[in-house]
Amino acid sequence: MRHLALAFLALFALSGCQSAYFAAMDEAGISKRQMLAGRIEDARDAQKDTSKHLSSALENYRRVVHFDGGDLEKRYDALNDDYQASVKSANAIHQRIASVENVADALFDEWNDELGQYTRQDLRAASAKELDRTHAEYRTLLATMKTAESRIPPVLSVLHDQVLFLKHNLNAQAIGALKDESGHVQNSVYDLLKDMQRSIDGSDAFVRRLQNSATP
Repeated sequence: MRHLALAFLALFALSGCQSAYFAAMDEAGISKRQMLAGRIEDARDAQKDTSKHLSSALENYRRVVHFDGGDLEKRYDALNDDYQASVKSANAIHQRIASVENVADALFDEWNDELGQYTRQDLRAASAKELDRTHAEYRTLLATMKTAESRIPPVLSVLHDQVLFLKHNLNAQAIGALKDESGHVQNSVYDLLKDMQRSIDGSDAFVRRLQNSATP
């Protein structure tokens, strides 16, 4: 029965009827705060997957460029597989971040609206202060997530060119021509991985903050 209820909730979400979806989730005992934590974790996991595949792609790229014997085609296939997996996982990041924004907007709007329901000014002031702090931390996290996301396409473009070139030029002479570019490719991936890790760490910290602070 619970699985059926969750299926209906998923249909609400897919239909774009956000208010009905949030109301149904609330009826099921899942608050917007819990939903936000879950969606941030989903975005974080998509970033982790992308980082993992990019790291593996870089390692296989180095093995191809610095080829010193063995099955070159097999190494290229491993590189291409990791590149394709990176593209697939990266495509999920934008959707995950948009999902975070949807529930965050609903949470902060609700929290702000409910400040007017207080009769005790001290409690209202405390909740307003918590709202401002949480919202500011969320905006910082969102900016970090979007910064990392914005730097993915240029890196994938660099890798795409390398992979495509190798596809049709898998020989020692062509590989030698790529060695001069390998440093740029490596630095581009490393810089992106650092941005992704900052976003992942920020996501973990914000989720802990949500889980440890009082519900508005």
